[in-house]
Amino acid sequence: MIFAAGGIAEDAKVRTPVFPTDIRVEPAVKFLPEGRKQRADLYFPSPMPAGKKLPAVVWIHGGGWITGHRDDKREINVCSTLARNGYVAMSIEYVLSDRKQAVWPTNLWDCKNAVRWLRKHAEKLGVDPDRIAVAGGSAGGHLASMVALTTPADGLDPAKPYGNIPCDVKCCVDFYGIADIGTYHDVTMLGKTFAEAPELYRAASPVTYVRSNSVPFLIFHGTADPTVNLKQSELFDEVLRRAGVEHQLVVIPEAVHSFDLQPPQRDLRPVFLKFLDDHLKSVSPGR
Repeated sequence: MIFAAGGIAEDAKVRTPVFPTDIRVEPAVKFLPEGRKQRADLYFPSPMPAGKKLPAVVWIHGGGWITGHRDDKREINVCSTLARNGYVAMSIEYVLSDRKQAVWPTNLWDCKNAVRWLRKHAEKLGVDPDRIAVAGGSAGGHLASMVALTTPADGLDPAKPYGNIPCDVKCCVDFYGIADIGTYHDVTMLGKTFAEAPELYRAASPVTYVRSNSVPFLIFHGTADPTVNLKQSELFDEVLRRAGVEHQLVVIPEAVHSFDLQPPQRDLRPVFLKFLDDHLKSVSPGR
C-alpha cells in the first residue's frame, strides 16, 4: 500500500465494499487535513505500466449533498471502468450536510483539495499531474462542474492545506448534476433558502462560471429523471453553447436518476471513455 489508510478499521465496521480483483484498489486513503474523517479510494490498472505516467480522474459521489459514499455501487462501477482502461481513479468523500447546517463551500473545497492532493502525490502514484479530469453524479456532478469551472479569481479555492498547488482540471463529466440551484429548489447545504439569499444560490451554481475558455464538458441525463429534471442539463447545454465551450449533452430516453455507465437503455462506456481519451490521452504527457 502506498499511503497509510488512517481509518480503514473503523470504516470496515460499517461498510464491506466488494472491489473487483482485476484491478488494484487502495481503500480509505486520507487526503484531507488532520481531524477530518473523509477518505478516498484509489483505483489503479493492474499491473501499472512501467515507466509511464497515467491520466487520472477524480470521481465525486452524489446524494443530495447529504448522503452517499465513495464506495457505493455506482462509484465502484465507474472507477473500476476507468482503471481497466488505463486511468488512475480517485473516488472521494466530502463533508455532508446533516440537514441542519450549511457545509458550503467546504464541500467544494474538499473536492478541490482532492485534485491538489492527487497532483502533489502524482509522482508516487504514477499519475501525470497535467492530465487530471473531474467527474461526478447528481450532487457530485454539481461539485465536479464547480471544480472544473471556477478559477482562483472566483474566490472559491481552499486556502489550505496544499498551498498554491493548482486545482484546475482538463475536462469534466457531469452525470445529471444541478446546473442552476436557484431553479432547482432550496438546499440545506447552503444554509439559507433561495428567497433569503438568491446571490448565494447564484454563487453556488455552475452556470454562473461558464466562460469562453472553460474546459470541455460531457453531460449525461435521462428523460425520466424524477430527482433532477432534464431541464437542468438542457440549461447547462445552452449556456455552454452560447459561450462557445466544447461540450456534449447525451440524453438517455427513459433513464431515471443515479444510473452508472451501463443503464438498461444504453451502454455509455464508449462515449465516456472516448471523451476522456480525447482530452487526456490524445495530449502529450506533461502538457
